[in-house]
Amino acid sequence: MVDFYSVPILHSHSQKTENMKPIAIYHEHPDWFKPLFTELDKRGIPYERLNPAAFLYDPEDIAPKYSLFFNRMSPSAYLRNAEQGIFFTLGLLKQLEDFGTKTINGYKAFQYETSKALQLTLLQKLRLQYPRARVVNHVTKVLEAAVSLRFPIVVKANIGGSGAGITRYDTIDALKEDVIQNNISFGIDHTALVQEYIVPAGGHITRVETLGGKFLYAIKVYTSGESFNLCPADICQTTGGKELVRNACALDAPKNGLQVEAYTPPANVIAAIEKIVQQAGIDVGGIEYMTDERTGEILYYDINALSNFVADAVNVIGFNPHEKLVDFLEEKIHAAGVSGYAHAL
Repeated sequence: MVDFYSVPILHSHSQKTENMKPIAIYHEHPDWFKPLFTELDKRGIPYERLNPAAFLYDPEDIAPKYSLFFNRMSPSAYLRNAEQGIFFTLGLLKQLEDFGTKTINGYKAFQYETSKALQLTLLQKLRLQYPRARVVNHVTKVLEAAVSLRFPIVVKANIGGSGAGITRYDTIDALKEDVIQNNISFGIDHTALVQEYIVPAGGHITRVETLGGKFLYAIKVYTSGESFNLCPADICQTTGGKELVRNACALDAPKNGLQVEAYTPPANVIAAIEKIVQQAGIDVGGIEYMTDERTGEILYYDINALSNFVADAVNVIGFNPHEKLVDFLEEKIHAAGVSGYAHAL
């Protein structure tokens, strides 16, 4: 179990905000959000770090305790023995929202974050192209799902994250063998996507970060000859042609030696991405897309409500996105009229 903190920790470095309700930062990974904490500390904004891996709430306790509740729970928590936080978080967010706590990346956003199937439904609703896929809930349906798809394909856990739970198959025979041997795992909700594998034109994907439903920045990430397997925010490679392992996260690409460059997508792509995050209720998130090398189509393939921003951001994109993020949080608190905050500003 995650044990980097066992109780909520209150951080505040400013007397002028001492009467302000803290922001709750709800996260189970010990390292991902250090730049956010640094920016909050710099501004003297009080916050509490809450651990989703070991948490409780009382349904009768309905009075809001926080100026904002910032959900940073990750669907990849099961890789860190914290899977109990994933489904629990949905109930907690609904409780908070129904009784007046303002959430960031709340219940609706986290539903999309924890279901690749729902992400496809949203893309279909918005009439946006994505790699063709089928959704299955039993290994006996995998071959049936694959028959109408173009190989290579990937079988992808519905709840993944960090490139986990994705296996590539180049032939139907290889897929049959794993079906027969029952070597296919659907993940913690027993649901999976059977999806066409896409080779990106130009050897790169594009990741677009959004804030408050609007475009923030975009980066191209090049594979240096590696191919992409549609993992969320990750570039992965196969081991022995079958087991996928994490190679390098697109967000960590600069410090891992991959070629990354700032990029401004076409206006129609930006408009499409803004529609995606607005429809999904995502306050802070990243969308990834690529151009199919074989067809020239733009395909959207991942919707992330958990965004850490690219490493070495100032050198890559020219500004610190965490400053923009905390600006956004302050605006949300001010708009909500939280007691004491307008005076503190």
